[in-house]
Amino acid sequence: MFHLTTVPAIAANAACVLLLATQAPAQQAPSTAIRLPEPRRQGAMSLEAALWARHSVRAFTRDSVSLADVGQLLWAAQGVNRPDGHRTAPSAGATYALEVYLVAERVRELPAGLYRYRPANHEIERTAAGARLPDLLGAARQAWIGDAAAALVITAVFERTARRYGERAQRYVPIEVGLAAENVYLQAAALGLGTTFVGSYTDTTLARVLGLPPEEQPMALLPIGRPR
Repeated sequence: MFHLTTVPAIAANAACVLLLATQAPAQQAPSTAIRLPEPRRQGAMSLEAALWARHSVRAFTRDSVSLADVGQLLWAAQGVNRPDGHRTAPSAGATYALEVYLVAERVRELPAGLYRYRPANHEIERTAAGARLPDLLGAARQAWIGDAAAALVITAVFERTARRYGERAQRYVPIEVGLAAENVYLQAAALGLGTTFVGSYTDTTLARVLGLPPEEQPMALLPIGRPR
């Protein structure tokens, strides 16, 4: 049996519970994902013309690049091009060992920072704020990289392919990197931009700049800019 003195307290507690139950749920923190402009399927330059124009560029102007062009380059590297989720660059058994990061320095409509590409939704997620191109320069030690407006970094998780193909992953994954990088080269040429495949860098330094987990390895660095 309750004492009469406890009845008001019980009533107050019940009212409090009822109030909480009728309140709107707490709002979640806003997503850090940034939707990219829809990738274009047609352009002013034919594939044949892009093949003629493709060459390694190591001298850039200080001009910025657009978010739409950056999105197009990311899509060319690892974007989805079919309803079943398959991508622009082939992958052994569709195991998709690759990840692509954007280092944005002078990208219009995008703050400087480090971003991870999410192919399924054609979006990027910021993983670090502020200028990161000087850190890439420190990892690769090639001065011309510092003039780029942005850079793509291709990394690989070999285990994704090794689970299916065992030791053959050591062959298949680097092939996949080359295919994705060539897509970037051709797309850059079609956009009037330039790039170069950089493979000379200190792995541990670049992995630290990107904040990579131990199972993910940097495989290629592709600075992006307008040719000088």
